[in-house]
Order: sequence, then C-alpha cells, then structure tokens
Amino acid sequence: QVQLVESGGGLVQPGGSLRLSCEASGSIRSIYVMAWYRRPPGKQRELIAAIQPDSDARYGDSMKGRATISRDNAKKMVYLQMTSLQPTDTAVYYCNADMLGPWGRDDFWGQGTQVTVAS
Repeated sequence: QVQLVESGGGLVQPGGSLRLSCEASGSIRSIYVMAWYRRPPGKQRELIAAIQPDSDARYGDSMKGRATISRDNAKKMVYLQMTSLQPTDTAVYYCNADMLGPWGRDDFWGQGTQVTVAS
C-alpha cells in the first residue's frame, strides 16, 4: 500500500517558522513531481510549491517568498520550510506526489497536517 504521511504541523506564533515533512512509502518505483498544497478554512485548496526530481521548483502565489520546497529522493521525502507565518497561513497542508508503481502511475495525497498560526 502506498502512503504519503505528513508531519511537522502544529501551532506557531505569528512571525514564526515551521518545517513540514512528507514521506512516501510502499511499492514505489519512481516519484515524479512532489508538491505541497494547503486548504485554508472555508477556502479552496491552493498550490504552495511543486518540485521535480532534479529539484527544479516552482511556487504558487500563496506563499511566494516565504516558502521553500526541497526533496530527498533517496529518502522519498519532500519538505516545506515556511517563514514569516501569519494567521492567514492557518490551513491544512497536504503533500502530493505523482508516483509510479506496480499499479501504474497515479497521483497520491497525504492525509494533511494542520498548521495554526496564532498568538
């Protein structure tokens, strides 16, 4: 069974920083694009950043300049470093990965990790 498991969420004060991690596990042959999304309360899901296997990254508008995505292909992990967090960054953060396995190629999502920015 293939899984994406996020970690690192929690409560942080305004202006603080947080690093999210996501680990892929299971019968995975290749991982293509990995990405982070978030869903603020009452809003639609939005892209934060996506990263290719060669670490070429692109960023959405939601956290541009305040988020850095990275990955470790050997560990099958993707990270999101966030700085200058504000209450408007409160959301459930999701990991996403395009992966190849015995089933073929498909898009997978983690269960999400809550990030709350409050004093």
